[in-house]
Amino acid sequence: MRESGPVRTAGLQTGFRICLAFLTLLAATLSPAQTITVGSKKFTESYVLGEIAKKVLTDAGFQVEHKQGMGATAIVWNALKGGSIQTYPEYTGTVGEELLGKPHLTVPEMKSELAKVGIGMTDELGFNNTYGLVMRRKDADALKIDKISDLKTHPELKCGITHELLGRKDGWKPLLAKYGEKFDDVKGIDHALGYAALYAGQIDLKDCYTTDAEIKRYDLKVLKDDLDFFPLYRAVFLYRLEMPAKAVAALQTLAGKIDEPKMIALNEEAGRSKDYAEAAATFFAKPGASAPVPAESSSVSSKIARLTGQHLLLVGVSLLIAVLVGIPLGIVASRPGPLGGFILGTVGVIQTIPSLALLALLVAIPTLGISFTTAVIALFLYSLLPIVRNTAAGLAGIAPPIRESAAALGLEPSAQLRKIFLPLAFPMILAGIKTSAVINVGTATLAALIGSGGLGEPIVSGLALNDSGTILQGAIPAAVLAVVVQLLFDLLEKALVPRGLRTQ
Repeated sequence: MRESGPVRTAGLQTGFRICLAFLTLLAATLSPAQTITVGSKKFTESYVLGEIAKKVLTDAGFQVEHKQGMGATAIVWNALKGGSIQTYPEYTGTVGEELLGKPHLTVPEMKSELAKVGIGMTDELGFNNTYGLVMRRKDADALKIDKISDLKTHPELKCGITHELLGRKDGWKPLLAKYGEKFDDVKGIDHALGYAALYAGQIDLKDCYTTDAEIKRYDLKVLKDDLDFFPLYRAVFLYRLEMPAKAVAALQTLAGKIDEPKMIALNEEAGRSKDYAEAAATFFAKPGASAPVPAESSSVSSKIARLTGQHLLLVGVSLLIAVLVGIPLGIVASRPGPLGGFILGTVGVIQTIPSLALLALLVAIPTLGISFTTAVIALFLYSLLPIVRNTAAGLAGIAPPIRESAAALGLEPSAQLRKIFLPLAFPMILAGIKTSAVINVGTATLAALIGSGGLGEPIVSGLALNDSGTILQGAIPAAVLAVVVQLLFDLLEKALVPRGLRTQ
């Protein structure tokens, strides 16, 4: 007996629903895991904690990217608020004093205040890494300096203080004010390089994190904070409240698991291995077992090749945009009048902005944040001046008789520009593009400070480790790349520009 129409239709609908449910389940199974971006500041401990977070989140089923050494607190905090990263390691003292501007908050109060800006905070990881001041032990003992207040009678000591502490609300100036001290020679210095300078005798006193492995390595003495100036800096993870609950739960598993001796040992391992992922792996190793080698570990050559590719992409994209924008601006700037002066003046002022300051300004823009786009925009802005200036100079330098001849041919102004003036100015324009390209190769190393990769990554990492070998993994390829770019443009000039018109 044949099925009636309604029965057959109902069967088809049921089959369709089953197929749809199957396809939905299949899509969910095959779809890639959600990506979570972990950030870290530019010092060893933050790198290691970032790698630990990456491991637990990966084990929880997420794809994880770790943007290492993004910079100081302000940069990483703005990246978190802007959504460029989803989590990063922080300290309760910094949260209360610096981020919220409300000292002496309890942990529940901090969590409540952070929630107002869409940020959550995990429970404490288990260790306190507060600020301190350190000296070479033999010098401190000889001068009978045991606590910070003892420094009052030694203003002659040479101080090397990290740039962040010099500007913090809970930093150097308030510390001196509380202790009533003053020093004749105070320099700003990178955290890791400061230890090298202290060990070499170039400075006598520096700030430290109390879990720094260098304290033991260089036999340094941490001076007692006898007036209790520094608050507790209990390690936590800050995260965006919109982050998946499963990811938050994964980070919470680290609460209470890392005490101070363990963190010091992890920092020591990072200094020994020169590999943050390898150091983080020791945290997960069972007692007596060797730490597993991270799956993403690769040879130095493959790492340099990968970073060089990222570097070339940054330079290439930013330079292309600069050429497309800079040449038209240069054409306008070559004409008499206030507009040309305004254009040249503006690109000149942009060139004078310190690169780190420009990155910080761009990162603070909510639509940009920590991203590849931010790095490209910064490099594009730095590329403009040589291209605009050379285009304007090349066009303005065309002799009047040539201009008169072009007009006598009856060509329209646009045709004169396209067919006569730009070809004559081309050697000068190409020289400007070459200058921008070479400058960009060097400047692009700063992209690593906002997690955009490139050859600056090993440089920043090496500075944090105070390891010249790691620094050279980025510095040498960057220098070679700049020379190669210079040579390629020289060859391009010989191929495209007649000998009599070449700039050199």
